[in-house]
Amino acid sequence: MRAFLLLVLLAIPFQRSMAQKEKKQTAVLNHIAVYVADLQKATDFYHGIFDLEIIPEPFKDGRHTWFTLGPAGQLHLIQGAKASTVHDKNEHLCFSVPSIETFIKKLNSKNINFEDWGGTAKGITNRADGIKQVYFKDPDGHWLEVNDDK
Repeated sequence: MRAFLLLVLLAIPFQRSMAQKEKKQTAVLNHIAVYVADLQKATDFYHGIFDLEIIPEPFKDGRHTWFTLGPAGQLHLIQGAKASTVHDKNEHLCFSVPSIETFIKKLNSKNINFEDWGGTAKGITNRADGIKQVYFKDPDGHWLEVNDDK
């Protein structure tokens, strides 16, 4: 009986190990790349609006700025886009902040127009779950959402 119990106890870690190996690997976000017309203007915008930290980029060619997004990954700005591109609001980047009201004060201080989802100027969308959202464009016309989701 002791030998059987010992065999069972030894098998449990082996079974857990096999189950972990068979567990499906989930992909994680590494970075988001945004194509911009004026790299310095876009860099100043994202750094100034979101207080993002610039991190080293390997190319050193004057065409890239990389920001850390913490555990979420990185934001890569890449010089070379045509200035006349129109972007749909459904295709947007979203950042969360602790206070939408404080963030709106920042947008107003920088004369950046914002709107709610429906397009009402200076409007705030209140989602069904209570999250507040505003939308605005970066210098290249890419839509950005900022919300107070915690």
